[in-house]
This record gives sequence, structure tokens and C-alpha cells, in this order.
Amino acid sequence: MAERTAHADTHADIRADRAGRPDAAVVRDALGVGVAVGLSGFAFGVTSAGSGLSLLQTCALSLLVFTGASQFALVGALAAGGNPLTAAAGAFFLGVRNAFYGLRLSQLLALPRAVRPFAAQWVIDETTAVALAQPTRRSIRIGFVVTGLSLYVLWNLTTLLGALGAEALGDTATWGLDAAGPAVFLALLAPMLRTGTERAVAGLAVVLGLGLLPVLPAGVPVLAAALAAPAVLFMEGRREARKGMR
Repeated sequence: MAERTAHADTHADIRADRAGRPDAAVVRDALGVGVAVGLSGFAFGVTSAGSGLSLLQTCALSLLVFTGASQFALVGALAAGGNPLTAAAGAFFLGVRNAFYGLRLSQLLALPRAVRPFAAQWVIDETTAVALAQPTRRSIRIGFVVTGLSLYVLWNLTTLLGALGAEALGDTATWGLDAAGPAVFLALLAPMLRTGTERAVAGLAVVLGLGLLPVLPAGVPVLAAALAAPAVLFMEGRREARKGMR
């Protein structure tokens, strides 16, 4: 009986997968995200080299850290004269969100234990967004792998090219490349802000980050902006509690 049930569940999963999107469509979308975002690694390479980091340090950040927002936050704070520890702390707290992505993706991907440590390196905004947009486990895995692989390869290649070309370009701020990373990050984030609470958190974070930028050392405003989420959630909780008392 148990064996028949297991076979039935397996056939149900196969039918569900076949009812999902065609593999080619998933690959096309994943490659689109991987290529579009991967090209901005050039801007990171230029910005990092312009901030005083060596070619080896710049490439090591992309190879080992591989989360664009944290990388740009780190080199941006260093370029502004911030304390390295403060800059690293800001980058770390930005990267913490990937751990929460991993909690969700681990259930959806259901990868073998031996593969999980390697897959964890690719748990970032873009792979999460593509994976969560898929209807079946098969398409989720395809989207995650294709996005992660294409983005990792292209991001590191363009980081190298950007760092090598930094001297030829001169001042990166003149070309506006220092704003490319944050612009890409905001473009990916904006469609995810669907509820009033999410938009409130994003708005308060912007106000805190920009408002504190002139008065706090480089890197610290990023840490302060992280307080937006608990602040908004606290106010939402109080509002719901007041509604329940009426």
C-alpha cells in the first residue's frame, strides 16, 4: 500500500512538472537576468579599483562574496574614507538577507546534501527572484541553476575587465559607473514592493540612509537604514492591536 502511494505521489509530481513552463522559457528568462545583471560587474570592478583595492582584492570579493549590493556597499564606504570595520559591517548586514532567502529556497529546491554548500554561494537576489517565479520544482531548479551559473561567470569576468580598465577610464564618478550597482539593485527590488508595509519599509530605509549620510561616518547610514524593517513592523503590530481592541 505504501509503495503504491509513493508511486502515485511520484506520478503526481511528474504530471505537475509537465504542467509547468517549458524548460526553454525558463532558461531564456534566467539567462536574461544573468546577463543583464552580470554586465554590471564591470561597474563594480571599476569602482573597486578606483576605491584603492588591488586587482586581486577586487576579484576575490566577486569570487567569494558574490552579492552585488554588499560588494558595492563595502567599496563605496571605503572610497568615502569610512573605517574598514564599519564598511565590512554594513556589507555584512546587507548580505544577511541571503540567509533568509536560503531558508525558503532550501524547501523549494530540495537539493541533495552534498550539493547544498555549493548552491549556497548562488543564493542571491536574482536567483531567488527567478526561482520563486517558477510554478514547479523542476522549473525552480532550472531557473536557479541557469541564473546562478550565468551570473556568477559573467559577474566575475566583467569584474576582472572592469578592474583592468579602471586606470584607462580615470575617475569612475565622471562616468557615473559608481551608481550602476545601486541602480540595478533598485530595479530588481522595486517590483517586489507589492504591499503597503513593504513600501513603507523601503521608504523609511531611504529616508534614514540619505538623511544620515551627511552626519554619520561612511558605512554607518547603511546600518541605520536596516532599522526601518523592525520600526515599521512594530508600528504595524501596534495598529493591529488597536484594531483588535475596538
